[in-house]
Amino acid sequence: MTEITIAERAPQPTAGIRETVPMDRLPEFFGRAFHATMEAMRAQGVAPAGPPFGKYHGVPGATADVEAGVPVAGSFETAGDVVARELPGGMIASALHVGPYDTLGQTYDAIRRHIVDEGRMPGGIMWECYVSDPEQEPDPATWRTEVCWLLV
Repeated sequence: MTEITIAERAPQPTAGIRETVPMDRLPEFFGRAFHATMEAMRAQGVAPAGPPFGKYHGVPGATADVEAGVPVAGSFETAGDVVARELPGGMIASALHVGPYDTLGQTYDAIRRHIVDEGRMPGGIMWECYVSDPEQEPDPATWRTEVCWLLV
């Protein structure tokens, strides 16, 4: 059983890259975006304020309108493709997913059902915070990902 919470959150400044990406190209996009974002942050002396994220604008289909980046501590100035944005504030439904990325859909489904059961409406923005680093934890069964969904 996935534990789901609904709570008010403040917006979180971020740096990242947003593109429309075919679903089978997401791993390549995330790797490129995280690398470019960290390089731009280093160049500005900006520290991460949390784990990397993938933010989806709308429900993905054959392609995803996706932003990959890092929450920032302090101020980040847009640098080329790496743009200053934010993870939205407001009422957020969230759950911790444990396991490989290809099973994240189960957690999204559980969150969506919970939102509807609570008489609320899911919004069009959702994101994943990659708490585990696959390079440090190579076993996908142990990966931890916080899944967040903005409510209307």
